[in-house]
Amino acid sequence: MQQYGLKYTSPGKAGFITAFYIIFVPIANWLIFKKRCSYKIWISVAAAFVGLYFLSISGVSRIETGDIIIFISALFYTGQILSVDHFSRRVDGIKLSCVQFAVSAALGLIFTVILEKPDMKQILNAAVPLLYTGILSTGLAYTLQIIGQKGISPTLASLLMSLESVFATLASFIILGDALSGREILGCLIMFGAIILAQLPDTKTTKRSPDSV
Repeated sequence: MQQYGLKYTSPGKAGFITAFYIIFVPIANWLIFKKRCSYKIWISVAAAFVGLYFLSISGVSRIETGDIIIFISALFYTGQILSVDHFSRRVDGIKLSCVQFAVSAALGLIFTVILEKPDMKQILNAAVPLLYTGILSTGLAYTLQIIGQKGISPTLASLLMSLESVFATLASFIILGDALSGREILGCLIMFGAIILAQLPDTKTTKRSPDSV
C-alpha cells in the first residue's frame, strides 16, 4: 500500500505519514495487550514525531488520496510490529521470517496481477534495484527486526525503525550531494535525542521487563 500511495503524494509526506506507527504502536499495545508505556517513552514518541515533521514536511498542503492510502499502510505496519513482538519470543526467528516473506510474496503477486500490468522487459531493466530491495531492504532488514525485537519493547522498536527517515536524509547528503536545510538538521537532531531519551535508564531502581516500556 505504501508503494501504491506514493503514486499520489510526495515522498516527504509519505515518509512522515508512514511513521505514524510510532504513535499507533504504544496506543495499540496498551489497548490490546494492556501494556502501558512510561512517561519517558511517551515524551520520546512525541519528540520523534516532531522531529519527523521537521524532517519530512516543508509546508502545509491539502490531504491527497495517497496520504489516506499511506495512513492505512501505517496501521498495517503497526500490526506487523506488534505481531513480531508477540510471536518472536515464541517461535524461531528465521522460521517466522520465512513465513512472513511467503505471505507477503503471495499477497504481492495477487495484487500485482489485479492492479498492475507486469512487463518482463521492465522487470529485467529494474533487476538491480529489485534485487537490492528484495534481499537487503526486505529480506535482511525484516529478519534482523524479528531477531532484534526479542529483547526490546515494540514501542522502542518502532522508535528505532523511524530513524530510517534520518538515515535516508543523511544518505542523500553523503551519497547524492543533496544540501541539508536547517529544518532537516533540526529534525535529525530531535529524532536522535528522542532515541537517546528512550534508552536512558529509569530513575526507579526496580527492574523493568521489555514489555513494560
